[in-house]
Amino acid sequence: MSGTAHADPRAVVELFTSQGCSSCPPADKVIGELARDPSVIALSLPIDYWDYLGWKDTLADSRFSARQKAYSHMRGDRDVYTPQVVINGATQVIGSDRDKIEHAIEDTRKTEAVMSVPVSMTISGKQVNVAVAASTNGPGGARGEVWICSVSKAVPITVGRGENRGRELTYYNVVRSWLKVGDWSGSAANWTVPLENISRDGVDAAVVYVQDGSRDRPGAMLGAAYTTLQ
Repeated sequence: MSGTAHADPRAVVELFTSQGCSSCPPADKVIGELARDPSVIALSLPIDYWDYLGWKDTLADSRFSARQKAYSHMRGDRDVYTPQVVINGATQVIGSDRDKIEHAIEDTRKTEAVMSVPVSMTISGKQVNVAVAASTNGPGGARGEVWICSVSKAVPITVGRGENRGRELTYYNVVRSWLKVGDWSGSAANWTVPLENISRDGVDAAVVYVQDGSRDRPGAMLGAAYTTLQ
């Protein structure tokens, strides 16, 4: 298996969604549309806090719920809901509103460091090689954490109970696992990750991103890359 992703995307769009939320399917569809745009890295992060309503989300992860709350804490608001989209780690809008998502992408890009760092991901044999370029702001400029996500490009689900009972829904670019690659100090850096650390059943893509702050205090997205694995 081999492949290379040299990407210069303009945005990372994270959708917090739930199979038990009747308002979410339109947002899930929007993520599917954005996933076809090579300039956008669109991700679905199913949350688990609606599971008590009668349907346990089969893709949910409590870490996604924690990430959504961490974003809210960093913004200084209490806006935690579904379907919520966070754009470039900075701005939140309703996930089904395509126009507001596009406007938010343009607004976040007015901040100098946002999505300014070139990131590449090369898959060669059983290794994933991640390269992050130096900060354009020079020493002492942007810095952050480097994470790699395992992604399932399309996951069809038939919902058995709850608000979406009987509906057949498809979730796009679903994050299935996270792995911290390392800390980025602003200088050019490279990391190697065994492919087996991110590969699992149903995973057919990967995303690497550099984000200001930390997992518990997430800030602006500084750069990212997406590649298919199959």
